Amino acid sequence: MDTPIPEPMDKSSVYSDGEEEALRFKWIESEKAGCDLGEAAIRRWVQCHWWGYLRARWLEHLQGKRFWVELDRGDFGLLQKKFHDNTVLLDRILDRLKSGQENLDIINWAQDWNIPTEPVIQILEALDINSRRLAHRFEELRG
Repeated sequence: MDTPIPEPMDKSSVYSDGEEEALRFKWIESEKAGCDLGEAAIRRWVQCHWWGYLRARWLEHLQGKRFWVELDRGDFGLLQKKFHDNTVLLDRILDRLKSGQENLDIINWAQDWNIPTEPVIQILEALDINSRRLAHRFEELRG
């Protein structure tokens, strides 16, 4: 069953928005260098920032903050529905994911702080971050 998208919710494209981010990065880096860095700057953004950018967009989608058309429709707002009874733990896990931590980092954090691992693992399994990957699609990188 498809999750309905609230009508006032804007539908955004990860690829279009990502391309705008890459072009902003290119402009800023070119200004710093005093010349147009061109495709090299775009490649650098992809190498350094694409996965973090994608993860942040995916978390927005899961939280129901912004609908991204390339991401799974069924995931939209999933966290509000599934973990409404454990919001503090969910927020702590999301903070760690946003900072680039992976599942093992989060499990180690929970163990270090004597947080029961069962609910942590339930949240991580629902999030399934390793299956949420999209390759970049930037025109300048196609050859």
